[in-house]
Amino acid sequence: MESLEAMKKDRQYDVIIIGAGPAGLTAALYAGRARVRTVLLERGAPGGQLLNTDAIEDYPGFDHITGVELAQRMADQVTKFGVDLETTGVTGIRSRGNKKVVETENGTYTADFVILTAGGSPKKLGIPGEDEFQGRGVSQCAVCDGAFFKEQEVAVIGGGDAAVEEAVFLTRYCKKVYIVHRRAEFRAQAILVEAARSNPKVEMITNTVVTEVKGADSEVTGITLKDLKTGQTRPLPVSGVFVFIGFVPNTQFFDRQEHVEHDPLGFLMTDATMQTSVPGVYAAGDVRSQLTRQITTAVGDATTAAIDAVKKLELRKHQPTPVPVDAYGPTHPTES
Repeated sequence: MESLEAMKKDRQYDVIIIGAGPAGLTAALYAGRARVRTVLLERGAPGGQLLNTDAIEDYPGFDHITGVELAQRMADQVTKFGVDLETTGVTGIRSRGNKKVVETENGTYTADFVILTAGGSPKKLGIPGEDEFQGRGVSQCAVCDGAFFKEQEVAVIGGGDAAVEEAVFLTRYCKKVYIVHRRAEFRAQAILVEAARSNPKVEMITNTVVTEVKGADSEVTGITLKDLKTGQTRPLPVSGVFVFIGFVPNTQFFDRQEHVEHDPLGFLMTDATMQTSVPGVYAAGDVRSQLTRQITTAVGDATTAAIDAVKKLELRKHQPTPVPVDAYGPTHPTES
């Protein structure tokens, strides 16, 4: 029988996990603890969006922890269980019989199951100051960061459901919430817009774009607004900027001939075990179609996916090898 080291050298695994954010690290933890051959592929440092989060106060067990610290703790725990963590970019996923083949910048990996935890990326405004103050006043998650802006004034950028919903949510903490939208009409559902308009803490600024995020001493102090009708610019003092102009899931890896079911926004559809429409491929975390995108939901998704994959591996190992049959029944050695 082929040794474990030989199989690793040939890049043959039981489970391949793509993306080392909270979902990927959790899936790797459960697969590693089950003692199945597992590799976790990540193009950058382990942590995913955690690395862009300055402070986390909504993860059970931690009153306060930085994203970098939580990512490091999760990665350290994973490596204790023999999971291979390799730095490489994934370029493709395809099926070969009942195996899954993952193409990367550093070669090909093969496994029985793939757990896709590659997350996604919030769309950016692409303006000065946005990257500089990311995690220090610029955010893409009101649920995560809203509590840091108690009794302060903030701006929400966008006009869809997410922007309007998050703006109303922020009024729980903030004394004033501006919604800045580039069009006259909102794309959000009418009932959501009505709720925002009726909230005394919300002020809507339409036909306007943000051209710059300003700050001092590593904190946001305001934004610059441009009226699209008049071309005039003006400052708006705020201490937080929440950007909700879209989120793009990383689902571009699949072979074009292998259709994977997804929702209208491109997020992957899964069953109760987190398996996609492609047998043997799971999706967990931000890449999956779901109600909300939190560290806790990513961890839960990944736990389910990993446990189901491990159970299916065990079933495969204990299934008897099919006996070849011919037209007259089971074949048997030729008698001499």
